[in-house]
Amino acid sequence: MLLRLRVSLPDRPGGLGQVARALGALGADILQVTVLERETGRAVDDFTVSWPGTATPASVREKLSAVPGMRVEGVWPTREVPGSAPDYDLLLHVATEPARGLATMVDALPSLCGGDWALALADGVVRHASPAAPPAFGLEELPLRAASHVAGEHRLMVLPVASTAMHVVVARSEGPPFHRAELERASRIVEVVSRMAARFEPVAD
Repeated sequence: MLLRLRVSLPDRPGGLGQVARALGALGADILQVTVLERETGRAVDDFTVSWPGTATPASVREKLSAVPGMRVEGVWPTREVPGSAPDYDLLLHVATEPARGLATMVDALPSLCGGDWALALADGVVRHASPAAPPAFGLEELPLRAASHVAGEHRLMVLPVASTAMHVVVARSEGPPFHRAELERASRIVEVVSRMAARFEPVAD
């Protein structure tokens, strides 16, 4: 099975090798590594791994937590395909059919961001929702800038669409809250797609 692991470890030479050895000893195959943070003497990295058998996120966390100096911040199933370029695939689809740009983006964001579902919300109404998203959704306060929230069992990423009253929400039920690096990436995707789509909005008579 494919899993995504988020680990925090001392930022020093050999740190990534230590994680790789630990994963190899447990039988996991590292498919992709994403560096999220290098601050305050620690590193935060996401690993996409192929894990043999029927490992559960809880059992993976337990095994890795035994490595000295390592903190496991999250383990969750993923649908991402390591080595692919989903950002570019999304932009190509939007360029081909820009009038559906926002809907195409909402459908793609869960896979792009390691989420379960996404939706576009405006004036309290769901304008478009990906599969598995709820038909109705609301937040007490919508941020002016991209923000990460935890609401009940869901980790949320809330992304305002510039020059509109719309917000895009991405959610996942497993794993850690969305990291600021994830917020920045998703914000840029929303900005680019919304600008492309806006150029093809019908003009009122």
